[in-house]
Amino acid sequence: MSGLVPEFADHLRRDRRRSVHTIRAYEATANRLLHFLAGHWGGPVDRAALGKVSAADLRAYLAQRRGEGLGNASAARELSAVRGFLAFAGGETPRLKGPRVKKGVPRPVSPDEAVALAEDVEENAAEPWIGARDWAVLMLLYGAGLRIGEATGLTGAALPLGPTLSVTGKRAKTRIVPLLPQVREAIETYVGVCPWPIARDAALFRGAKGGPLAPGIIRRSVQAARTRLGLSERTTPHALRHSFATHLLGRGADLRALQELLGHASLSSTQIYTAVDAAHLLDVYRNAHPRA
Repeated sequence: MSGLVPEFADHLRRDRRRSVHTIRAYEATANRLLHFLAGHWGGPVDRAALGKVSAADLRAYLAQRRGEGLGNASAARELSAVRGFLAFAGGETPRLKGPRVKKGVPRPVSPDEAVALAEDVEENAAEPWIGARDWAVLMLLYGAGLRIGEATGLTGAALPLGPTLSVTGKRAKTRIVPLLPQVREAIETYVGVCPWPIARDAALFRGAKGGPLAPGIIRRSVQAARTRLGLSERTTPHALRHSFATHLLGRGADLRALQELLGHASLSSTQIYTAVDAAHLLDVYRNAHPRA
């Protein structure tokens, strides 16, 4: 069975186009499952044995993982990985209901807070060009709805900028997003002051020493800024993407168009923003109606 898990990882990478993080997590789950089953059954595990895994076996596995501190959301992801591995191994996945996961509603920030956050990050940067870089990245999140990894993954091939930007998102899926003049100006300003040459195949956004900008750098800058501004802990780079979606929906954007702009594979991922907008409407109603 030593080669089965690497084969599974190759399948996820080549055929399913999963992200590096997903592949790593699913690979770890597959190894944990094999180790558990060997002890659970008291013998070696081969493909034939994997085809006979029962719901009771999976319950026992999840119970052990729960004992290690796994919450509902993590247990649901673990079960999804197990199902994928068993299906790849050629067996039938036992019918087993996963744990209930309460879907959290994204917490958007207001337009004023989004701008204030980006301005604070820019003003407190170590160098002016770094401030211009961080402003441009945050403008891409709020103004174009990019994920932080999508923004930091842009290369010099995006230059010169036009009215739209080609973005490669999850599962290597490419989408086209419009660029607001303010966002385009922010990127062009950064490019003009960046001390490093930006080749077509090199990272567009650079770290302080010239290497590709790590998403964690932006996250830490935002964390420091929200502390200084007294904003909620939910004010993260990803919250700016939530705000982009929520504000567009509130202004009458079509849900299908929003799905394309966000790069969601399924409309159900986009529909969560209808709950966000409804929550905002209720807040407005309660605050404005004299009998509320």
